[in-house]
Amino acid sequence: MSDCCDIVIAGAAIIDIPVVPADPSVFTRVSTPAGRIILTSGGDAMNEALILSRLGKRVRLVTRIGRDDAGAYLKRACASAGIDTRHFHEIDGLDTGINVVLVDDSGERRFFTNPHGSLRALEADDILPDALDGAKIFCFASIFVFPRIGPAELEQLFHRVHKRGLVVCADMTLPKHGETLADLAPALRYLDYLFANLAEAQQITGLTSPSAIADALLNTGISHVIIKLGAKGCLIADQTGQQYIPACSGTNCIDTTGAGDNFAAGFLSALLDGRRFEDCARYANACASISVESVGAVTGVTDAAQVLHRFHAAYPDR
Repeated sequence: MSDCCDIVIAGAAIIDIPVVPADPSVFTRVSTPAGRIILTSGGDAMNEALILSRLGKRVRLVTRIGRDDAGAYLKRACASAGIDTRHFHEIDGLDTGINVVLVDDSGERRFFTNPHGSLRALEADDILPDALDGAKIFCFASIFVFPRIGPAELEQLFHRVHKRGLVVCADMTLPKHGETLADLAPALRYLDYLFANLAEAQQITGLTSPSAIADALLNTGISHVIIKLGAKGCLIADQTGQQYIPACSGTNCIDTTGAGDNFAAGFLSALLDGRRFEDCARYANACASISVESVGAVTGVTDAAQVLHRFHAAYPDR
């Protein structure tokens, strides 16, 4: 396998078991029929890596898994997609994460997770210097997922990647321990691109307006901020200003699992293609639009032609 790659993704790789539809009434019956129950790969980094590979990018994935059947499943899925797995850290006695995803009629989801499995096991030292070799972009798939990668570890990691000359990107989840923007600011100053959904961005900044949130994030030194707004699209911001990018119209939402990961993968793919900031966001919206029309985080997007068709249909002037 070549040492060259387009992008390095670091974060969680697990298995998802989506159940559609599911609501509180399942606990009143012994057995409940569901429309669909499937087994698929999941986890923020795994989702982004698979979608990027389908969009034609060379991807290296850095993660922790257990030395078990679930971990072997993930390695096979990556091998089939051509993803570089040489920086998978297989740990004896660690359970590879498995999430049960309960999806309601509106497409929103709730998770059963194993807090002691690989989902939250990654450590900063797992991201070895040679994992960055030959890459153009590094993306840390979710701030706040890993208990042992706090603000201080993020600062060291992002600084190290920045010094190597890679474009540094990150996504986030909800803060787990009351972390604030002040806590993260020393790390965020090294980021070229930050992705966050509105709830995450509100919690970390203490602000409510997407515009005010974007300004606060930019003031930390981040070069580009992308706030994901779900069915409303996204807000993008840099030092030249802010712009709302509307979502793709006519999307039939079935399952929002992994929508944010598909969005990030689409954006990063377009960035590698040299697209302008606002067109990267439009391409990201197209990826997310396709993803929510299928059950599971990585079952919707199949290739770049599919996403490009949605992109041009939604934004015909581009």
